[in-house]
Amino acid sequence: MKNLAKTISWGAGALALIIALTFALPGAKPRGFDTGGFGNLPILEGGRVKPLDSLARNSLLVIHSRQGFRHDGRMVGPDEWILDVLFRPQVADQQPIFVIDDPDVISLIGAKQTKNRNYFSFADLAPHLDEIQKQASSAQPIVAQKRSRFQSAIINLFDRVYLFYKLRNTLQLAGSPGLGWELQSLGTADATLRHTDLTQLAHFRILPPQAGMGPDAWQSIGQALTAADTGGPLHPGLIPLAKLNAAYVGNDPAAFNLALSDMNAVVSNLKPGALSHATNETVFNRAQPFFVGLSIYLVAFIVLCISWIWKPEILRPTAYSLLCSGAIVHTLGLAARIILQGRPPVTNLYSSAVFVGWAAVILGLIVERMYRKGFGTAVAAMAGFASLLVAQNLGTEGDTMEMMRAVLDSNFWLATHVVTITIGYSGTFLAGAIAIAYGIRKHIVTKVDVETDKALVDMAYGIICFALFFSFVGTVLGGIWADQSWGRFWGWDPKENGALLIVLWNAIILHARMAGYVRDRGIMVRAIFGNIITACSWFGVNMLGVGLHSYGFMDQAFWALTGFIASQVVLMGICYAPARFWLPRPGSHA
Repeated sequence: MKNLAKTISWGAGALALIIALTFALPGAKPRGFDTGGFGNLPILEGGRVKPLDSLARNSLLVIHSRQGFRHDGRMVGPDEWILDVLFRPQVADQQPIFVIDDPDVISLIGAKQTKNRNYFSFADLAPHLDEIQKQASSAQPIVAQKRSRFQSAIINLFDRVYLFYKLRNTLQLAGSPGLGWELQSLGTADATLRHTDLTQLAHFRILPPQAGMGPDAWQSIGQALTAADTGGPLHPGLIPLAKLNAAYVGNDPAAFNLALSDMNAVVSNLKPGALSHATNETVFNRAQPFFVGLSIYLVAFIVLCISWIWKPEILRPTAYSLLCSGAIVHTLGLAARIILQGRPPVTNLYSSAVFVGWAAVILGLIVERMYRKGFGTAVAAMAGFASLLVAQNLGTEGDTMEMMRAVLDSNFWLATHVVTITIGYSGTFLAGAIAIAYGIRKHIVTKVDVETDKALVDMAYGIICFALFFSFVGTVLGGIWADQSWGRFWGWDPKENGALLIVLWNAIILHARMAGYVRDRGIMVRAIFGNIITACSWFGVNMLGVGLHSYGFMDQAFWALTGFIASQVVLMGICYAPARFWLPRPGSHA
């Protein structure tokens, strides 16, 4: 039986890894067009060189909240969508990608609210663009925290529509005969005006720097055409792009794929290494390691829950094996981001959520190896799942590998202060998760198990010690960085105060235990409250709108944070309540 359990458990883990690898494989070519190869083309957007695939995925996430959509009975992926937007705007205009949930905004465009999600195309919105822009312009001057629901929704819609509008006018003006026609009309007065418009509307630059130009001297189509209008040399990338345009519009996949090869040759000649770097990022995008890891963590937790009522000798090690597989996928994804960015693992809120979850899972794996009771697997799987779920939601805001803010542009301090204090976050959250498991367990089990209760308390206590150390060191390192960047070690900035509160709260828990002020249940209740303090320090201070660490107010994040705090207060009450408090006590008259 023991050998069978080992075979099943590690077989399940290996199967999970094999399934994860299949996500990285290239997809089919729709209608014979190498859309994936087109997505590999490097561009300059948002201050960094990235593949068109990343731009397409990020833009779809912003506009549609997903990286694909169904249209005409089939699934349209990000690379095919960006091709339609760039070369066939008349097709892209009919695709229902704009999600509108606010009833007042829906009424503004003359539509009706339905029970399902409300999807609209650019063609549906086009007659109302002037009114949308007018309403958004009047709402823009209002501080984000004071905007009404409608004002926030109309600004959000306008930003998405404007992004789409710029994309469809980046490689050619929407409605024009195409890029080939622009090349034939170079030098004419009308062409010069059109090329100026193309320059102003371009959302990204697709033409790599020519010989003798700086590494960041990428050009948009409008810039290259404007230079050619004045007698300058024709950029070598314009002709293969014009052929790509004509082949895609003419539904000629063979000519399209041949022109794509020509464009790849131009890029490789002008910007060596850009194409391979873009290809690596495209593979990372396809693999979706954090979504796959999230899914594996959820399966591991479900398997573990089943093990508590059926076949524990087989399912408990299977859950642990799945957790290991999820951790491997998570680690590979984290390592890939580090390599692609050339930065330490934590650079923004999105990456902090990914790293917090990773550190919590690694700690959980260690705890499970030490105690072998299944609780390490449970809290690690849920911590990994929850943190990656947060990251998935944060990823809808745009490029998660965005350029660093100037004050944060220091790999040394990102690798010391930020990573260290984020490990402290992970430890505090993991201790809180163990405390939640402790509180729920005592209301579920029918028999008192002193040994297991003590093991859970010891787990939480040890992890709080770990979290205190990293939180304290990270806070001190942050002060040193602040002294070098801003000329002061400490300024009572909200983020600094939040970091200090985490250190103080963990220290209070340890001192209360050492002095005998609290026992097992008191430690666990306070560990859950540590989740609230850490969440407020991590996300809450960013929404205050003050301080050097404020990154902006987000309505959804505010309500999510409020809901999280309320849930932790309820869980504290459950943990503090007597075991199975709803049952009548012996000797009562209930």
